[in-house]
Amino acid sequence: MQQRLLEAVVGLFVLLSLAALLVLSMQVSSVSMPSRNKTYTLSASFENIGSLKIKAPITIAGVNIGRVNGITFDQISFQAVVTMAIDQRYANLPRDSDASINTAGLLGEQYIAIGPGGDPRFLEDGDEIRFTQSAVVLEQLIGQFIYAQENEE
Repeated sequence: MQQRLLEAVVGLFVLLSLAALLVLSMQVSSVSMPSRNKTYTLSASFENIGSLKIKAPITIAGVNIGRVNGITFDQISFQAVVTMAIDQRYANLPRDSDASINTAGLLGEQYIAIGPGGDPRFLEDGDEIRFTQSAVVLEQLIGQFIYAQENEE
């Protein structure tokens, strides 16, 4: 009887450990469990999205308010169109808010940071954020620096 109790406790410990590892790996990889919160969709066009990926976080003041849920290419404007799922709790984003693609750390993952504007009207489901700033591509900056150094000589 005592042997079976010990086996059950060890089995329960192994299952809890596996569950904890699963949750930890999802946290580290920026993948989250499906949210029960309702979302609304916004879009924004960028000249260059760098290495932005689907499911990348969307933040305001460092607080995660949503995820990127689609990236397409507009063949008329020749820009990348990013669609975002924003948590309904944050439905009061001013209409003149801006979106920029930032990098977490020097070489970290990219995310979209939204800067709230001052318009008393709010963005609604399906609206587009018109003021955008594309990703800073490190290779382009290095190339510009090298080119500027060569022209000074």
